[in-house]
Amino acid sequence: MDPVVITIVVIVVLVLALGVRTVRIVPQARVGIIQRLGNYQRTAEAGVAIVVPFVDRMLPLIDMREQVVSFPPQPVITSDNVTINVTSVIYYQILDAKNSAYQVANLLAAMEQLTQTTLRNVMGGLTLDISLTGRDQVNAQLRMVLDEVTEKWGVRVNRLELKDIAPPKDIQLAMEKQMQAERQKRATIL
Repeated sequence: MDPVVITIVVIVVLVLALGVRTVRIVPQARVGIIQRLGNYQRTAEAGVAIVVPFVDRMLPLIDMREQVVSFPPQPVITSDNVTINVTSVIYYQILDAKNSAYQVANLLAAMEQLTQTTLRNVMGGLTLDISLTGRDQVNAQLRMVLDEVTEKWGVRVNRLELKDIAPPKDIQLAMEKQMQAERQKRATIL
């Protein structure tokens, strides 16, 4: 083969490789954080983004849609010293991609830890009966605290729900016996 042809092929391959590294496509509802020499340079919105090879770097894409995360059951002690397991679900949306990338190291882990500690504080001030019946009150208090903290992370907490509140088996049995006794009492009165 002719050395000129080989040189042309190598140059074409290098130009194509640089073109692939330069032009990035950001899908709808996602954004990319572009760093220039390790510093924040800009946020690339959906569409075509030009990245200077070897100078710029695009971090993994950030999804701007509402996200749902379910956290595992968390043991919580109520004010009347009953340990209950509470499973929570959080609905959140990233509003500022730059802050979500730079203000907190691991967004999901931070939100989980914040939810758990706040849940312990809120539920620790309630009795078992109120914690079982006052989910809306607990949800509102949790959301307020989470919104306050996650705002600087560029995140808005849309909803926080207590998916399941499970008291210990012996407490459940005692509650069922109490309900049966109340039914029998009403039946006797009638």
